[in-house]
Amino acid sequence: MSPMDSNGMTVERVEVNGVSLETFHAGQGPAVLLLHGFPELAYSWRHQVAAVVDAGYHVIVPNQRGYGGSSRPGEVSAYNIFELVGDVVGLADHFEAAAPVVVGHDWGALVAWHCALFRPDLFGGVMAMSVPYLPRGPLSIVGMLRAALGDSFNYILYFQQPGVAEAELDVDPGAMLHRSLWGASGDRPRDLAPPDPATQTRLLEGGGYPDGLPPWISEEEFAVYVDAFSTSGYAGGINWYRNFDLNHSRTAPWHMAPVSIPSAFVGGLEDFVVHGGTPGQPGPSVGVMEQMCSDHRGTTLLEGIGHWNQQEAPDATNAALLAFLESLRS
Repeated sequence: MSPMDSNGMTVERVEVNGVSLETFHAGQGPAVLLLHGFPELAYSWRHQVAAVVDAGYHVIVPNQRGYGGSSRPGEVSAYNIFELVGDVVGLADHFEAAAPVVVGHDWGALVAWHCALFRPDLFGGVMAMSVPYLPRGPLSIVGMLRAALGDSFNYILYFQQPGVAEAELDVDPGAMLHRSLWGASGDRPRDLAPPDPATQTRLLEGGGYPDGLPPWISEEEFAVYVDAFSTSGYAGGINWYRNFDLNHSRTAPWHMAPVSIPSAFVGGLEDFVVHGGTPGQPGPSVGVMEQMCSDHRGTTLLEGIGHWNQQEAPDATNAALLAFLESLRS
């Protein structure tokens, strides 16, 4: 039995775009697709499902390719942004969804933004969480990091060499999850110093993280993630990062393209991706997003909340999500 069954969801293996996606769905009405990030699962949306179903929607929540019980292609290029968007388009087609709303967190937000860019004819709205929309610039994310950091350690750059990161992380899947959840949480101890990027050589180097879990996740919930990554390993999710350069080269037609469909955003003000260096304040990426989304219907910034907003602050996240969905009905 899947832990998502406790939400009254039906589990279905959906064959789309050359892969098989373990997909959970519930409810009736307009379709809402919830896309998870890294290192997460469909399970990361466990606090949203009932609220959205009760509001009158059909919720569709896949484990995306590389995760959970879904297909894990071996080729790195199988995780490029066109394939990831193609999976979501395939799910919309399978469920015969008219103008579905796509909602994404972390990497799921990047997929959601590209769903809006590539198929504005199909999707009725896009809501991103934790990752604001930034239009395609002159360099890929990897290119920008290499230019800015040189030889200093960065996890995205560390992920680029096939086989290296997963060899480290798969030895103890729980260690990666423990570090990730604490490191990007709004409850992260303020005196927790990260490893020195000038000397760091591996992701899990350095200590200082609390022994227990952040207060917003239980031991039982944490075990769901550990069990899943103990089976799947991290290679699939890491391969998404290995396509940044390929994605950049193939998306030249969308250079500096605006998002034209209705949009909204939720993020925590303790999330570096949102604040950009000054905790408690929105960073410049938030303003850029609002300028580049032509029908932006709201930005919700949550005080004291980190990167995992739909788990750290489910009530506030649900309120913002339902308000956006309601705006599309009017």
